[in-house]
Amino acid sequence: MSIRQDTRHLYLQVIEQIKRDIENGIYLEKQKLPSEFQLSKSLGVSRATLREALRILEEEGVVTRRHGVGTFVNPKPLFTSGIEELDSVTGMILSSGMKPGSQYLSADLVESTEEDRRRFSDEHLHGLAKLERVRTADDQPVVYCVDKIPEGLIPLDHVKEADSLFQIFESYTGETISYAVTHIEPIGYHERISPILNCEPEQALLLLKQMHYTQDDVPVIFSNNYFRADKFSFHVLRKRV
Repeated sequence: MSIRQDTRHLYLQVIEQIKRDIENGIYLEKQKLPSEFQLSKSLGVSRATLREALRILEEEGVVTRRHGVGTFVNPKPLFTSGIEELDSVTGMILSSGMKPGSQYLSADLVESTEEDRRRFSDEHLHGLAKLERVRTADDQPVVYCVDKIPEGLIPLDHVKEADSLFQIFESYTGETISYAVTHIEPIGYHERISPILNCEPEQALLLLKQMHYTQDDVPVIFSNNYFRADKFSFHVLRKRV
């Protein structure tokens, strides 16, 4: 189907047409798209125009291009959240109509490092509770979590009682987690974590490094959360100033 009758830039038309074809089920998740020659011919555009459209679609996470293999449709994220909204992983899973769960890998007391003392702004910090968990949605692994909490804030023998670390913290301390400072890093295949999350070799991960603070600005939980990028999508509202 030619799209040349539209007056907009051709690559924008190609992007919208491919998105419509995906929405309408012409191309399914994980399905390989037709070759560049076939697509450019059916859309009535040059291969250079098609390649620009595919480049942008890949940046948007709609498709994945594998060199020498082809272009594949990415699965839609199951979970989406505004990054300016502080919600627990449990809350995100529940809001998507799925059942949250946790698989605890370890819960240990560890000595604090110089970096830990800097993060928690406590030069006298000696010990930390370190928790490693796999968060599940309908029993499928979707997030790998590593959390550090100053020793004594949460009793380790009760950690496994609930899925939400926020709930455990607030019930035992009477404090409320008010906000977090977050750094996001896209990373590739992780030799240890990716297999635990059942990731395919080409699937990326989103690493969210977060320090959580109480309403009194006290740092209480530092988290490294590895999200499957094909399952989670984060966005942010930016206002002009």
